[in-house]
Amino acid sequence: VIDYLKDYFEITVFYYNPNIEPLEEYLHRKKEQIRFLEEYKEAKIQFLDCDYDNEAFKRVAKGLEKVPEGGARCNNCFYLRMKKTAECAKKQAFEYFGTTLTVSPHKNSTIINEIGEYISKELNIPYIYGDFKKNDGYKKSIEFSKIYNLYRQDYCGCLYGKE
Repeated sequence: VIDYLKDYFEITVFYYNPNIEPLEEYLHRKKEQIRFLEEYKEAKIQFLDCDYDNEAFKRVAKGLEKVPEGGARCNNCFYLRMKKTAECAKKQAFEYFGTTLTVSPHKNSTIINEIGEYISKELNIPYIYGDFKKNDGYKKSIEFSKIYNLYRQDYCGCLYGKE
């Protein structure tokens, strides 16, 4: 996603992933993100960290723990993470906000983009629409993983999805 967007935008990666558990997994993924950005030489990408806030995720997932992946729990998670991203983008006076979530073949880009549009209207900040898995986007992400020897997790991050 970064490799594609770099030709059109100055990019800041906002690392807000309160859904990721356990904490060690969260820290490992964050470390990998930082390492990738340091090694990636095609563009200067900024990194903006956020406190680990797993309790925020637990609140939006409450009562939905047994819902299959791709359902209401995931939608609540997307909304939580994307709204925080949009709020931060607006506070930092960025022109847009977006998400890399649509690169995953396991995520519904239509729903993610609808959530982005809703938040865009709610907070009055433009949203970057995308379905980054298209045009071999997911395949390219796998290739980048190999080139940069990136850790590839086998679950979205939340323990409910891992089950």
